[in-house]
Amino acid sequence: MSTNFFTNEKDHTLLEKIEGVFKYKQVHFFDALVGYFRASGYFKIHKFIQQTPHIRILVGINVDKLTYQANQQGLLFNPNAEQSQEEFFNEIKNIQEDQCDKEVEDGMCQFIEDIMFGRIIMRIHPKQNIHAKIYIFREEVYHPHGYGSVITGSSNLTEAGLENNFEFNVELRYDDNIKFATETFEKL
Repeated sequence: MSTNFFTNEKDHTLLEKIEGVFKYKQVHFFDALVGYFRASGYFKIHKFIQQTPHIRILVGINVDKLTYQANQQGLLFNPNAEQSQEEFFNEIKNIQEDQCDKEVEDGMCQFIEDIMFGRIIMRIHPKQNIHAKIYIFREEVYHPHGYGSVITGSSNLTEAGLENNFEFNVELRYDDNIKFATETFEKL
């Protein structure tokens, strides 16, 4: 039986689906609207989104302390780039001495750099709790029939949501679904 649904069982994880989208599409815009964001989720996807110039993450309920601090430092980037970078990296210079693996270390460094240079724009919704989970992938130029896709379901942008938890997700590829998801993201 063929289906568009996937549940993080066996070889049908959200992480593998995201990897496939980036492998077969020239994703220029990646938007994620999630209830919960954890740096662990970013660490898992950063290798796929490295070539994506525009990444936006909107969190509706919760964001971890590590992400919040990185975002705060990124916001300080504009007034004095060198000083902001130096101060931030001085605060985290012990990351190599911490008990974390190479994937986490690489992911954190990339995440910090992406926020500081504006490649990732991250926002916390200020007015309401949003529990939605939408991942929007779009090519640079609109063309009918296949310029992107939308994944929606129960997975947050966390390590558990990407591959460990039993989740229920579906990928949609119709232009109207991509347009609706993008417009809703823009409104929020």
